[in-house]
Amino acid sequence: MVVAAQTVGINGPGVRLEGILQAPPRARGPVIFAHGSGSSRHSPRNALVAEVLGEAGLATPRLDLLTADEEIDSRIVFDLERLADRLNCASAWAGADPELEDLTVGLFGASTGAGAALIAAARDPGRIGAVVSRGGRPDLARAELSRVLAPTLLIVGGEDHEVLELNRMAFERLSCHARLEVVPGATHLFPEPGAIEEVARLARDWFVRHLNGGEAGDHGVGILKG
Repeated sequence: MVVAAQTVGINGPGVRLEGILQAPPRARGPVIFAHGSGSSRHSPRNALVAEVLGEAGLATPRLDLLTADEEIDSRIVFDLERLADRLNCASAWAGADPELEDLTVGLFGASTGAGAALIAAARDPGRIGAVVSRGGRPDLARAELSRVLAPTLLIVGGEDHEVLELNRMAFERLSCHARLEVVPGATHLFPEPGAIEEVARLARDWFVRHLNGGEAGDHGVGILKG
């Protein structure tokens, strides 16, 4: 089922966040997207993932966590505290929707957005029900990693060697139910044939399993803890 996209605006602390929302009827929960630096809510990779999640009944707000002016300031781009604050505002916004207010929220982060997602999850364990990182920098969450309670999936390309090593180190610091999935042959942005589709499949299965009383159990060949 193709779900129509609509433009949304979310009021954060002193800023208005622009985004795109696709929400199927009777959504089983929202998954908020947090892209990395140099990307935006119009990312074709995240749009593909959002389409797959939407087919599974998940609402998918894709947000720009920074304004256009902030995106060109390297100090702000790597201000994970600011990004996490805005993600927490977005999850509160999702919780204010009458159709979503009783549902936990998923976070899908790429690059620096993944670090911000983990910090946001650590700060709001009652609302954040699952996290997925795509080619992310979970290491940037640092001390917050051990406080994350939400089931967390780290997806990394097998040829993205530096980021893979950073993910392995972050994975060891997570104390929640977590999984590290390596997509063979894929590089950082997963441009290889079938690679981003595999990311979408893995993310869909994780959110369906762990958000709002989803399916029990865990399957696959990734490295698993918890």
